[in-house]
Amino acid sequence: MQFSPELRDGVASGRITLSVRLWQRPKVKVGGQYATGAVRVEIDSIEMVPFSGVTPADVRRSGEKDRELLRRRAAHAGPIDDDTLVYRIEFHVVP
Repeated sequence: MQFSPELRDGVASGRITLSVRLWQRPKVKVGGQYATGAVRVEIDSIEMVPFSGVTPADVRRSGEKDRELLRRRAAHAGPIDDDTLVYRIEFHVVP
């Protein structure tokens, strides 16, 4: 699972534990472990939610300052409206 360079330290430290992705199909699975930079993360849960269902706590856990920055980062694969379905992925760093 790849993260933008400015998010990698937060992922490695365990401060970032959630990602929102605009995918056509899931690219990770629950229980799967994926290399990201110098660490591995394990997927705890994955669910499809409308972008409007992303909570303020989700935004904080994703490492973004606000909802619109998260929307812009996730929209690299296409536009995201409030009703656009996105993958909400919870993960943790594997010790």
